[in-house]
Amino acid sequence: MLLVLKFGGTSVGTAQRIKDLVKLTVNATPKIVVLSAMSGTTNALVEISSALYAKDVVKAKTLIGALKEKYVKEINELYSKAESLEKAKQLIDNHFSYLNAFTMDMFTANEEKAVLAQGELLSTAMFHYYLEEIGVESVLLPALNFMRIEANDEPDMTYIEKNCLAELKKYPGQILFITQGYICRNAFGEIDNLKRGGSDYTASLIGAAIRSPEVQIWTDIDGMHNNDPRIVTKTHPIHQLSFDEAAELAYFGAKILHPTCILPAQKRNVPVRLKNTLQPEAEGTIIANLNTKEGIKAVAAKDGITALNIKSERMLLAHGFLRAVFEVFERHKTSIDMITTSEVAISLTIDNSSHLADIIKELKEIAVVEVEENQTIICIVGQLPKNKAGYGYQVLAALKDIPLRMVSYGGSSNNISVLVNSNLKKEALMALNKGLFNYN
Repeated sequence: MLLVLKFGGTSVGTAQRIKDLVKLTVNATPKIVVLSAMSGTTNALVEISSALYAKDVVKAKTLIGALKEKYVKEINELYSKAESLEKAKQLIDNHFSYLNAFTMDMFTANEEKAVLAQGELLSTAMFHYYLEEIGVESVLLPALNFMRIEANDEPDMTYIEKNCLAELKKYPGQILFITQGYICRNAFGEIDNLKRGGSDYTASLIGAAIRSPEVQIWTDIDGMHNNDPRIVTKTHPIHQLSFDEAAELAYFGAKILHPTCILPAQKRNVPVRLKNTLQPEAEGTIIANLNTKEGIKAVAAKDGITALNIKSERMLLAHGFLRAVFEVFERHKTSIDMITTSEVAISLTIDNSSHLADIIKELKEIAVVEVEENQTIICIVGQLPKNKAGYGYQVLAALKDIPLRMVSYGGSSNNISVLVNSNLKKEALMALNKGLFNYN
């Protein structure tokens, strides 16, 4: 049985970090190692793509040259043998010649996806070459041979499972495989991707496909914390979470784990463990099909929220009004996060405002619409049985000095959500840290 270990961009961000991966990956335990691009690479490739779209060839070539210099520097530090270095130089030349070729031709969305894939292809090959240099046998497993999304941009799980297992069967007796996170092919066979944060998703999909005993997500923090350590000064790691609790935290802002990572693992009952590359001995967080202890475990915050207050033009919400409102959001493929209702109005939130103008235009045909931007959803997560008193009181008491725009409680036994103005986010998280976890 193969474990699946995913390492993000910072874990392969420098030559030294790549060398350090050996301590975490080279042992007797069979595994698939999923790697992101070196930190900063995907952002650089996005910038290169923007220049190519704008037909700014000079800028594109300058950016490509600068990124190539970074890689040349890293391979000179990574490899000590002439043969390995020559092989790595050829790798760099091939990938950057490929990028430069786009400066002489039309550039479309399909080409952009191919450009964005270069980071993961580079990082995995570089690690594979380094293992070769130090005498460690490994297999470079091309993700483009088995990772695929279907016409609706959802993972084609049947295809992934069949082809991933077929690839692995080509290498009987091998215990160390390296593959790319994030990248895949679409239903037409073109290079595509699983969107930002997709390396977590890749690891989870592979783990589900092969029924791995565990998927490990390695980052630079020791597991999921009870609050955002970037904002509040005192936090603690949570050692156990159920799939539902982790999904709520990931969706509502816990940056350590991509929200999409939970579902494939949950469907196949594959535990997900969050580990710290800087403190590998730390317990981290295990996410599994667990009956965790009752109570509030953590809070997370999601920024960039827009609130809409949609008021019926009648005295009461007429039959069919809710359906008509929801159909507007459905037509514009815009998901709703929170919702509350009164006799004459609906308040709801969205985190994607790309179709906001069209949504408002349609809603104004049936209602009066008020819009509030720069809002933040704060999600309080745990095992919160609906028949137990006190949890709502604890949250509201902790936030007694914070103006609340919305409160959502009862839709889930794992979540109480509140909406605040974004300029009150820090104050609210600190108040919850004190009121719920006794941190001053």
